[in-house]
Amino acid sequence: MELGQGQVAVVTGAASGIGLAMARRFAAEGLKVVLADVEEGALEKAAGRLREDGAQVLARVVDVSERDSVSALADAAYDTFGAVHVLCNNAGVGSGAEGRMWEHEVNDWKWAFAVNVWGVFHGIQAFVPRMIAGGEPGRVVNTSSGDGGIAPLPTASVYAVTKSAVVTMTESLYAHLKAEGARVGASVLFPGPHMLRTGLWESHRNRPERYAKERPRRTPYRSLDQWEAAMKAAGQEIEFTPVEAVAEEVVDGIRADRFWMLPAGEHSDRQIRARSQSMLDRSNPGYLESFILD
Repeated sequence: MELGQGQVAVVTGAASGIGLAMARRFAAEGLKVVLADVEEGALEKAAGRLREDGAQVLARVVDVSERDSVSALADAAYDTFGAVHVLCNNAGVGSGAEGRMWEHEVNDWKWAFAVNVWGVFHGIQAFVPRMIAGGEPGRVVNTSSGDGGIAPLPTASVYAVTKSAVVTMTESLYAHLKAEGARVGASVLFPGPHMLRTGLWESHRNRPERYAKERPRRTPYRSLDQWEAAMKAAGQEIEFTPVEAVAEEVVDGIRADRFWMLPAGEHSDRQIRARSQSMLDRSNPGYLESFILD
C-alpha cells in the first residue's frame, strides 16, 4: 500500500510515545492524522505541535475501553475527513499486577483487558466496515509486544496475556479480510527490539476509578526513570529503541504489505525459535525458566 497526500491515518494512544511518533511519521508523508488519547492535556499539546508543523489534525479525547467512545471517534474522523486509510490500534496500559498470577487483583485483569484487548476490538468494529466499504487500499495496525506475542513474560503476566490476545485477534482479522476480498490489510506490531521510553510505566496516572487497585503497589519504581536509575546503580546499562524507529518500521511495513511488523533482533529471534522448537518437540517450555520470579 502506498502512502501519501489525501489519505487519513487514525492513531489511538497518540498523545505520547509510539502513538505520537507514528502520527508524526504519517504527517511527514502528507497524511491527515486523527489523534485519539484518554489524556486531554497531552493530546492537545501533541496536536498543537503537529499543526505548527503544517499537518491537518483532528484530536479527540477517547477511552478505547468504551465502545461508544470509539464509535464517536470513527464518526468524527469520517465527518471531518471523509475516509480513513490507516488505523493504528495502539493504546495500551500496564496494569501494575504484582506477585504470582493467582495473587493478581481482578481489577488488574479487567483494566488491562478493557484497554489492551477490547480497545483493539472496538477500533476494528468501528472502522473496518467503513474502510472496506470505501473501496480504497487500507491498513489496520494493532500494537502487541514482544512480552506477549513473541515469548510470554512471566513477570508481567497480565500484560503479556493481553498482548498475546492482540496477536491472535490480528491473525483472525487478516484471515477475515482475505476471505472478504477486501483491499484492507492487517498487521501486528512488535515494538523493539529493545525497551522503549513510553508512558506505559506510568499507566496508573490514567487508571479509572472503576478499575482501582485494592492494595498499594509494592514496587519501589513508579516510573521508567526510577527503574533505569536503579539498574544503572546496580551496574546494568539498558538499551532503548527510539520510538521514531518503531514508527519507521510501521511505515515500511505498510508499504511492503507486511503482516509481522517485527524488527530483526538476536534476542527476539532466539525467543521465537525456542518457543517454536518447544512446541514442535512437545517439550516443557524451558525458555520460561530463565526468568527469575522473585
